[in-house]
Amino acid sequence: MITHLGIVGAGQMGCGIAHVSAQAGYRVTLYDLSSERIEAGLATINGNLARQVSNGKLTDEERREALSRISGSTDINDLAPADLVIEAATEDESVKRKIFSKLCPVLKPEAILATNTSSLSITRLAAATDRPEQFMGIHFMNPVPVMKLVELVRGIATDDTTFRAAKDFVGKLDKTVTVAEDFPAFIVNRILLPMINEAIYTLYEGVGSVEAIDTAMKLGANHPMGPLQLADFIGLDTCLSIMQVLHDGLADSKYRPCPLLVKYVEAGWLGRKSGRGFYDYRGDVPVPTR
Repeated sequence: MITHLGIVGAGQMGCGIAHVSAQAGYRVTLYDLSSERIEAGLATINGNLARQVSNGKLTDEERREALSRISGSTDINDLAPADLVIEAATEDESVKRKIFSKLCPVLKPEAILATNTSSLSITRLAAATDRPEQFMGIHFMNPVPVMKLVELVRGIATDDTTFRAAKDFVGKLDKTVTVAEDFPAFIVNRILLPMINEAIYTLYEGVGSVEAIDTAMKLGANHPMGPLQLADFIGLDTCLSIMQVLHDGLADSKYRPCPLLVKYVEAGWLGRKSGRGFYDYRGDVPVPTR
């Protein structure tokens, strides 16, 4: 039974998972190498919970209780009591493998290990651990407190007990589960990222400006956010990483990352988090960069 959750990575995704898990009654240990990231993450969680209080979705007592269930740590050994540990580090396979090599000796034998990867092979990541049968993909959508979907992805070795425990855990977070097979980028990003990449090609080829493309998709396809605005929100480095996983894994030219996307990432224009992407966020109002 899962009562204590460990999370590796106090970034946007890790903090979002900590938020919804603590709110659902789980005890959470949020681990990161950086104490500054942990402090910033806990402040963000507090701010998001406070917003839920002001919207009438939570009482102030529930907010305080949720916060009291989360502890931050820069010592990986503090994850030892966890029943389930979710890795939510950067979308880089070598980084994730290094984390698992340090994490596995710390965990109790029965602990389940999961990754929040949005595109990488669950089977391959599981093989880098000492417990492939107790390993699976639990892919949350961003922003975690708002988005209702979680993709569950089994590796070739994942056993039924692990899958049932993960499904039960996600159900208690009041999220909807969709089960995806272990193919590059699973379901959501297999469909979403090529659409974003195509929007970038449409910009690259001069078919329309940033504003024209986003307006066209918002009003013409009823999307809540334009594809270029969404790319900035996801992070252009993450978009490129997922397109490269699709291109390498499926060997189909339709997944070739747009050269303009590559150029923006090389420039360090990664979207909202860096202040510039397809929009410039450094002023009061985002301004298209093309």
